[in-house]
Order: sequence, then structure tokens, then C-alpha cells
Amino acid sequence: MLTETLDWVSAAIFAVALVHTFSTAIFEKLAHRQPAHAGLWHLLGEVEIVFGFWAMVLVLVIFVGQGAPHAINYLEERNYTEPLFVFAIMVVAGTRPILDLGARVVSIAARLLPLPSAVASYFVLLGLVPLMGSVITEPAAMTLAALLLRDRYFVAGTSARLKYVTLGVLFVNVSIGGVLTSFAAPPVLMVAGVWGWDTPFMLSHFGWKAAIAVAINAAGATLLLKRELSALPAAEGQRSSTPWVVMVAHVLFLAGIVAFAHHPPVFLGLLMLFLGFATAYTRHQDRLMLREGLLVAFFLCGLVVLGGQQAWWLQPLLSGLSADAVLVGATALTAVTDNAALTYLGSLVPNLSDEFKYALVSGAVAGGGLTVIANAPNPAGFAILRGRFENETVQPSRLLVAALIPTLVALAALRWL
Repeated sequence: MLTETLDWVSAAIFAVALVHTFSTAIFEKLAHRQPAHAGLWHLLGEVEIVFGFWAMVLVLVIFVGQGAPHAINYLEERNYTEPLFVFAIMVVAGTRPILDLGARVVSIAARLLPLPSAVASYFVLLGLVPLMGSVITEPAAMTLAALLLRDRYFVAGTSARLKYVTLGVLFVNVSIGGVLTSFAAPPVLMVAGVWGWDTPFMLSHFGWKAAIAVAINAAGATLLLKRELSALPAAEGQRSSTPWVVMVAHVLFLAGIVAFAHHPPVFLGLLMLFLGFATAYTRHQDRLMLREGLLVAFFLCGLVVLGGQQAWWLQPLLSGLSADAVLVGATALTAVTDNAALTYLGSLVPNLSDEFKYALVSGAVAGGGLTVIANAPNPAGFAILRGRFENETVQPSRLLVAALIPTLVALAALRWL
């Protein structure tokens, strides 16, 4: 198979995967209509499976068209650090001791606000926790916020409106909340070293603007849903039984994984040690999020494999845009491809102006909440919260609508402040 032919085939497979992502509800309906094949339809109805499934189709095409050595070589050339890191961080950040600590921080911050408990905690979860992603990384912030939101607000009786508004704001705020530093947001990480963007640069050029947008989005969602939030029962005042020594140990494991986020042998070794520690103190643990973490990692690995063949059309498209057009263009492209892949491709284009670089990253992070695939931490939040939606399905169109206004707020803050 010629390289040009493979490029077009890979683009077609990527397009089919995108359509599949927006059509998972159809497969869930087929599972009910055809019980004899329900397992297969349920499998194809899992959003986390979609990109991994079509990535395997792409590898099979390369195998048939160019031979096994080319297929294996292509897989080995991909960088799977991000999927592995998200898996590790989900497992550790989703444990009971970390959640207990997060809940205490949220409770303390909420008590400082002159609002009812449920309303104040909601604002803090959508406002403060995403900004914490600049320190603990975006996947950890997403996991923490999603778990706390699920247990407090995604409960029986809450409306679909509340769930979709919350999910849209959460995705957008986590995407822009990690830009206060140069190491926490995947799309920033892809260009920080190449372009010489350190943490002081990110804080002065992006961070304070993103913090304002996060606060506006959180406040807007809180005001919009204030009546329903106020009607929710007060949180139980049960005190955590997790010993401080266990909590500190979990924080140290989490810090170690974050510190070595770019070195899989190190952070996976720490994860193995953590699993041993968790097994030794099972009385202080709930079920570890191994299944959810593996599904998310499979999703992101599929995106890495499929995305590796899209540079031939993405890179020329980006380089053909002006600095003014790239902000909107990057936001739109982010909705259909991972924003880290987008900025990485942009970093390969030589002689970009500073205005172009700023616009590219601004659009990539602002559009990171429009779809599940737009930002690497989104599948983690999706996996945690999807079970609380009707039929355990998040409708992509409703998520897009819910994230639209927060995205525009982020764009306005990054463009005009």
C-alpha cells in the first residue's frame, strides 16, 4: 500500500471513529433489540472502546497493506506515556483517603463562602478543584472533582439539566485550569519545552486569565442551578475514619507519580508499590478504579494510534491559518481531536510568530471541554460520571451545548484580557 493511500485510509478510519463516538446510543439500543448479540453491541456502545477498536482496524490495514514489520514499527513509535499516566493517576487519586482529603479541603473552602452548604461546595468543586490541576495535574483534578460531584450532586432526583451543565463546565474548567504552570496541562506540556514556556511565563500570559474564566464559569453554573442545588439535602457530617498516616502515604504516592509523570518506568513502579500498600490496608480502601482506569487508558491509546496518522492534513491546515483565525480554528479542531495532539503538531511547524503560538494554545485549551475526546482528562471524568446519566449514556450533542458558553467565556478571557 502506498503511503498516500494509507494517509487517506487512516483519515477515513479516523472520521468513522468520530461518527461512532457520537453514535454509541444506537449500539445500546441494538443490544436491547438483539439480545443474542447484546455483548457485542454493548462493547461497541462503550465510548472508551471506540478509538481503541478503530485503532486496531487501522493497525490491521497497515499489517495487510504494508506488512507486519511496518505495523509493529508504527505501534512502537507511538508515545503511550500520557495514557499510562492517566491510568496511574486515576487509580491513586480515586482512592478513599485522597477523596477524604479532597472533601475536607472543599468543605473548608465552602465554609468561607456566605452561601448554603450545597451551593458553596458546588462552586468550590467547579472553581477551586480545576485550578488545583495546575499543581496535581489535570487528570488528578478531573478524577477528584468528578468523584466528589458524583457522590454529592449526581444523585437520584437531580435533573439532567444539572448533570449536563455541570459536566460541560467541569470539562472546560479543567482544560483551562491547568495552564497556571507549564507541566500540568497536556496541550501546554507538548510545546513548553520546544517554545521555552516555563511556569512564570504561563502564569503571566495564561494563568490569571484562565483563573478568571474558571471563576466566571463556576459562578454562572452555580447561579443557574442555585434553586435546585439549595433543595438538595445537606451533606452528611460523618467524619472520615482514614488515619492520617494512611492519607499522607497516599498523598506521597500521588506526588511521586505526578513528579515523574514523564517517566513511565518510575511512575508505573510507584503504582505497583501503591497497589501493594493498598492491599495491605484494604480496610481503609474502597474498590480501586482499575477497570475505569484501564478503559480510559485504552481510549487514549487508541487516540494516540489513530492521531499519529493525521499529521498530513492537520499540520498544513494549521500552518495555513493566520494568527487571528487560528484561535477559532484550534478551538473547532480540538473538538474532533485531542488538544495535546493539536498543539504537538503545531510545535512542528517552523517559524511561528508569538501571536500564532499564543492563539494555538489558547484555542486548544479553551475547546478542551466540547467533547469527550477534546482533552485527555475528559474520558476519566466521563467514566466516573456516565453511570449517573439516563441509560448510562452521555449524549455528545447535549454535552457540546452545555460546554459552549463556558468555552466562549474561556476564549474571551484568553483573547481580550
